[in-house]
Amino acid sequence: MAVALQYQAMSPNKGAAPKIIAKGSGSLAEEMIALAEQHGIFIHQDEHLSQILSHLDLGQEIPESMYQVIAELIAFAFVLQGKFPDSWNNLHQKIDFKE
Repeated sequence: MAVALQYQAMSPNKGAAPKIIAKGSGSLAEEMIALAEQHGIFIHQDEHLSQILSHLDLGQEIPESMYQVIAELIAFAFVLQGKFPDSWNNLHQKIDFKE
């Protein structure tokens, strides 16, 4: 099972939640994952999360009960890309900003 989410961080629709843009199982899921890999899209493998998200309709925003887990995944993806909010303070100096 694979489920693709879309989130527009700088969306003109402030407060819009991530939404389901694709989902599939079997060979379709494998194709979705392969395309994501080819385009540098971050992939998080979690069978239980995928099962829950697969019950949502295409175009549907994630429910409020899932905001925390999805926000953590989005934040982690931003960190992996070296993107931090302007107000972020590297308090523990654990992130090296050298390129």
